[in-house]
Amino acid sequence: MTINFKDKVAIVTGAGGGLGREYALELAKRGAKVVVNDLGGARDGTGHSDAALKVVEEIKAAGGEAMSNGGSVTEYEQMVEMVAKAKEAWGGVHILINNAGILRDKSFTKMEMADWKLVVDVHLNGSANCTKAVWDLMREQNYGRILMTASSTGLYGNFGQTNYGAAKLGLAGFTKSLYLEGAKYNVKCNTLAPIAATRMTEDILPPAAFAMFDPVNVVPAALFLVSEDAPANVIMGAGAGFFHTANVTMTQGMLLSGDDLSPEGVAANFAQISDRTGEIVPQSGGEQSMQAMKLLQAKAG
Repeated sequence: MTINFKDKVAIVTGAGGGLGREYALELAKRGAKVVVNDLGGARDGTGHSDAALKVVEEIKAAGGEAMSNGGSVTEYEQMVEMVAKAKEAWGGVHILINNAGILRDKSFTKMEMADWKLVVDVHLNGSANCTKAVWDLMREQNYGRILMTASSTGLYGNFGQTNYGAAKLGLAGFTKSLYLEGAKYNVKCNTLAPIAATRMTEDILPPAAFAMFDPVNVVPAALFLVSEDAPANVIMGAGAGFFHTANVTMTQGMLLSGDDLSPEGVAANFAQISDRTGEIVPQSGGEQSMQAMKLLQAKAG
């Protein structure tokens, strides 16, 4: 099976370099018309450049179709305008890869709240702005593929990145609810946690690893997750040819009653409560209540 994007229109944010650039180039190579969005600032979000235009020139030189956009993902109206221009030029928008991001890394003790707010605004609110801008159009088309960019920091934690981790795990949660709302309209939503050597990770990855984790090796996962036959509600990690999925799970749990229905009872039974044997991978929040009801009914039964 060959995955192609002929007749599809894709928007990639943060596509002036790194992962976003690689996504845009490969989407165009496989037939998509691509909106290359990038504010063009430094990795801390300051400054501007013509990075997006350079990627567009690369795409056109290779025979593809693309347009540049310098809007900020933190400005909803700019994202609405970006989508409107894509629709006017090419008739719709079928794919959105939310990739734009910045870093303001500090331990929580040393972090200013302005650094917290900016990182959350770019990653989480920025992705919401872009997604909201395309959402109704994708529903009307009865077709859409949306990819959020999470990270191992969001899924598992990392010292000095509380702001980044909160935003990235928020994106995974955003996807889990959004895919439920999009299902009947053939709008599929997924999450990618990349491991890549970019300016965002140049002082995080060791030098030897930096050379191994070329952003191009994340592209297969990203393009699969926005393809026509993509799954939905998947969290996939990718880097250096390594691919895995991650899941939010729930243990079977147990019912407590009588004297055990107390802080002391939870402490005494914590080993069984947290036993991962037969753990569940819920597909929606309602399954938590369903598991409680299942145990209650079994007890009554």
